[in-house]
Amino acid sequence: MTTTLLTGISELWTLDPALEDAPLGGSSERGAADGQIQREAALVIEDDRIAWTGPAAEAPAADERIDLEGRAVLPGWVDSHTHLVFDGDRSAEFEARMAGQSYAAGGIQVTTDATRAADDRRLETLVRGRIGEALAGGTTTLETKTGYGLTVADEARAAALAARLVAEGTLDEATFLGAHLVPSEYDGADGRPGPAEYLDLVVGPMLEQVRGSVRWIDVFCEDGAFDTAASRRVLEAGRAAGLGLRVHGNQLSGAQRGVQLAVEEHAASVDHLNHLEAEDVEALAATAGRPVAPGGDPIGPADRPLGPGARDRLLAVDAGPTVATVLPACDLSTRAPLAPARDLLDAGAHVAIASNCNPGTSYTSAMSFCVATAVLQMHLSLAEAIRAATRGGALALRRSDVGHLGVGARADLHVLDAPAAIHLAYRPGMPLTHQVWRRGRRVA
Repeated sequence: MTTTLLTGISELWTLDPALEDAPLGGSSERGAADGQIQREAALVIEDDRIAWTGPAAEAPAADERIDLEGRAVLPGWVDSHTHLVFDGDRSAEFEARMAGQSYAAGGIQVTTDATRAADDRRLETLVRGRIGEALAGGTTTLETKTGYGLTVADEARAAALAARLVAEGTLDEATFLGAHLVPSEYDGADGRPGPAEYLDLVVGPMLEQVRGSVRWIDVFCEDGAFDTAASRRVLEAGRAAGLGLRVHGNQLSGAQRGVQLAVEEHAASVDHLNHLEAEDVEALAATAGRPVAPGGDPIGPADRPLGPGARDRLLAVDAGPTVATVLPACDLSTRAPLAPARDLLDAGAHVAIASNCNPGTSYTSAMSFCVATAVLQMHLSLAEAIRAATRGGALALRRSDVGHLGVGARADLHVLDAPAAIHLAYRPGMPLTHQVWRRGRRVA
């Protein structure tokens, strides 16, 4: 057992769930409760967990002492929506969009072609590099998806890669997104199979191949991708396979009712949300009181013994609210209407902020940028935005061990080169990450 004392913390954002009136998933608290932000503070890490937080003057002795010299400390960002398993470049598409062309779902096929052509070693190198970029910016918990293979073999390859990274502790969550787009070879023309046959493939052989490698299933419920009925079939097949449910919804329009589908199917998260009606906001808010529940086997590096402060603890994928996950960087990149995060919070919905890192519509994993955008353009308070990018993402992933710095949490820290977290929005775009700690070790 090794202990490390971090002192000289000007502002410590613990966001400790123990300081709230209700457990994670059962509270409508949107900002920071009393005691969740400490001044002139310190914390103690024991191995890979938080062991103590409090006033610096009362800090206990530890094996090692590190003075952060008046810097602010946050929980590491929790990025609950990324697409990191890909090859290829779509900068020309982005440039055309910036010149006035509109975004449509079909660009995914360009990445699919490049990803299929990449060999295993190259694909793994690319994914590890993207994880490293996210980590350097303070992101310590990452979900990623398949979805750029769209054949049984290629989706299984992507899922297996993600599963290996989860098992070694490099990645945190893996999602199957075979229902990302109907690939061009299923266009139904000239005797080729059509979208119905591809849907059969997704919910049949493809799902069977990947189910042991992932914790989640996702679907792009949108015009040009999968309609409401097809999306429901994907989700129900995933549930039958024991997977948690996620939805891409209401990005291009509300025509396919992605939010309503996610709520009805008890999905853990519905993401994008650029086009919402009042009934969609109300439906998401109505799920806020759904309680979370313990569940799932611990995951993470298998060489740690199980027990308190060991491998990562999960919540049940089929209990809890449907989190409204907004993707500010994607909204800017596509020049879409910003998702109405302010309205969602005001209605009482649980909100998460994620990067949606992908090659077509949001090629960034900079969660600090997303948080600044949420404050400056979505009209969230600083506390609401930080909570959404930490605790909100953890709830969307059904995790109780990350997104906060309460005692027993995974020791994932984002140390800012600033005396207060407001500098994230006050000085947007500046390199404010001073240190990153993950699982009790400094990694950046």
